[in-house]
Amino acid sequence: MTKHFAVDVLICGAGAAGLTLAIDLARREVSFRLIEKMDKPFHGSRGKGIQPRTLEIFEDLGVLDRIAAAGGPYPRQRHYHDDGSHSDSELMEQQASIPAEPYRTPLMLPQFMTESILRERLAELGHRPEFGSELVGLDQDEAGVSLRIAGRAGEENIRVRWLVGADGGRSFVRQALELGFPGRTLGVRAIVADVSLTGLNRDVWHRFGDKDMQRQISLCPLAGTDLFQIQGPVSLEGDVDLSAEGLNAMVAQRTGRDDIQVGSVSWASAFAMNARLADQYRVGSIFLVGDAAHTHPPTGGQGLNTGVQDAYNLGWKLAAVLAGARDQLLDTYEEERRPVAAAMLGLSTSLLDDLKRGEIRRGRETQQLDIGYPKSSLAIERPTRQGGVLAGDRAPDAPVRGAAGQPLRLFDLFKGPHWTLLVYEGNPTALPSRRGLHIHGVGEQGGIVDHAGHVGGIYALMPGDWVLVRPDGYVGAILASSEMALLERYLEEVGLGRPEQAQP
Repeated sequence: MTKHFAVDVLICGAGAAGLTLAIDLARREVSFRLIEKMDKPFHGSRGKGIQPRTLEIFEDLGVLDRIAAAGGPYPRQRHYHDDGSHSDSELMEQQASIPAEPYRTPLMLPQFMTESILRERLAELGHRPEFGSELVGLDQDEAGVSLRIAGRAGEENIRVRWLVGADGGRSFVRQALELGFPGRTLGVRAIVADVSLTGLNRDVWHRFGDKDMQRQISLCPLAGTDLFQIQGPVSLEGDVDLSAEGLNAMVAQRTGRDDIQVGSVSWASAFAMNARLADQYRVGSIFLVGDAAHTHPPTGGQGLNTGVQDAYNLGWKLAAVLAGARDQLLDTYEEERRPVAAAMLGLSTSLLDDLKRGEIRRGRETQQLDIGYPKSSLAIERPTRQGGVLAGDRAPDAPVRGAAGQPLRLFDLFKGPHWTLLVYEGNPTALPSRRGLHIHGVGEQGGIVDHAGHVGGIYALMPGDWVLVRPDGYVGAILASSEMALLERYLEEVGLGRPEQAQP
């Protein structure tokens, strides 16, 4: 599908969002290049929290087991008080899995390790990021985008169908488009540093001066490493000494202890916190994902996860348009994801205000399991539903069995780049098969047995109902058996086509 184009997609930026998009396009056999202006991979811990919804995405992309093996749970918090005492608390409630939600507790894994695992997965699919390659010019017309890339071998000019800016908060792509990035500076500057240190155990997250922004500092053992992450607010102006000597002085001054010693600094940064949202996510053939589209305080561990989910939303839509869907499908990327980012900015800013008061506990709102697209033009119900899962919701998991008795999950059926169509207690052959759509009957007439009643109960289905699950794990449509014509029309519009139009 690359006629007149070097590749269909150029992804600018090989962080977590860019890598997620690359993996998704690779498994869909969409041609792309992934470039990164840095000479080597990012080596800091910046985004260390992986939320439950992102764990579900990583399961689909084939990296969950590696992510879980490399990382670990968040430790309890130890709050040190001025009188020399301390108290421990949970950062978040530990919740056991339920049939609908197999992952309900965030995982800690430093960002550099998450990205390393994503690069491994991308390599398995036959692709690698091009480090030391910088986008230095772009010009788009109605048919595509012309680009200038400065790389190790010099400058090259290429033409692509689409450009995706995954190039961070200072995005060249966003700036070249002259897009507004409104929001506000939050009046907080902080340091984050990955260090080796002695004097503290690794069983808890150590917090000092919780309610004092002049003295506040935290030292968190980084799961999967022998490092600690130091975090703390600093003056809005002036240089910050991020050497081992400078960090030692800061730690001693804020903790009142001389037994905590920083030995070496692996990575460190000082940054001002902002909450900003791009005016648009799409301009013609150019899209923004991740921090290029939204920047925010790190409180709540939302940023990396939101960027991953941006990419997960966009990838299947690009592939669908290549397969014959209308170009307007790509408008739903901004329609769905920009409101999510706006809400995330509000949540992160609210959690930052809590942090200033020494309130650190996090609830379900940070887990991203309740994010959905109920107002999306891709969400259709007939008749309108009053309960259970709704069109636009995240499609819940549930234990089921195959007809031969083998244990399965709905997520097993959803896994992969395809759409999934479930018919509950109905005839799965009533709709002709087509490429890119997996059809499963749940009940006596199909190959899936709802042995514990979870599918019918969680989804609140009536016999004959059809549930169409998108490639990104959200419910596209829930339709009664009498709405087959509407189901056929929906499938055509998202690029699945009529059976006789399916390609061999």
